[in-house]
Amino acid sequence: MLSTRQLAELRLQLLQEKGEVEEHLQQNDHFGLERGHAHESVGELSSYDNHPADEGTELYEREKDIALNEHYKLLLGNINKALEAMENGKYGICEVCGKEIPLERLEALPNTTYCIEHSPDQVTSHKRPVEEGVLMPPWGKFAMDEQDENVGFDAEDSWQEVAKWGTSETPSDLAFSQDDYNDIYIDADENIGYVEDYENFVGNDMYGNNVKVYPNPQHEHYEDTLDEEGIMTTFGDLPAYEHDPYTDPDDK
Repeated sequence: MLSTRQLAELRLQLLQEKGEVEEHLQQNDHFGLERGHAHESVGELSSYDNHPADEGTELYEREKDIALNEHYKLLLGNINKALEAMENGKYGICEVCGKEIPLERLEALPNTTYCIEHSPDQVTSHKRPVEEGVLMPPWGKFAMDEQDENVGFDAEDSWQEVAKWGTSETPSDLAFSQDDYNDIYIDADENIGYVEDYENFVGNDMYGNNVKVYPNPQHEHYEDTLDEEGIMTTFGDLPAYEHDPYTDPDDK
């Protein structure tokens, strides 16, 4: 059972902590959340002329302010709850089991009304941030797990289609120079509608027979690339037992 002196010391500690929290929230306008928009805290009027990276930084800072504000509000609520328990003569008694809370715990955490066994803070939350909802399939797994990968039109393809109309990237943002501003986006050189280069000019019947080459600009580019590299396929020369049928006897 807490003595009168111990209660007085803990009450003084709670009141001092409460004053500090309230003063802190008042001085920074609840971490700037009293303003109407995040732009007001940095002197901006709109997002129109800002780089997306700058907007992302401001969004991160805004989210951090919200988290800190919620933390201090929770702390202030716990302090008021502990002071109310003192007024009702229930301070130092666990709300759940009704057992006395050790003095050592109250001295370390005077705003608690739970013993350590029933403290709600020891519960580990398994709830994920609501923002992760946009990472559900296909966007979250299209390039992470080959077993689940499909050749359908997924979120990556959607982004590439939109990126064709322009992004905030510039040539200096990319590791390799591009010939056209319309190609300044991730995987701009990726084949659209097919995987291997030869799939764009080679066809066969429904049984996989009667393979035929359909000459087109992609076919010419493919042949020129192989000639420059001095190879017969994009993955290297054919093995000896496959090489002969494709070699003109007159060239030997």
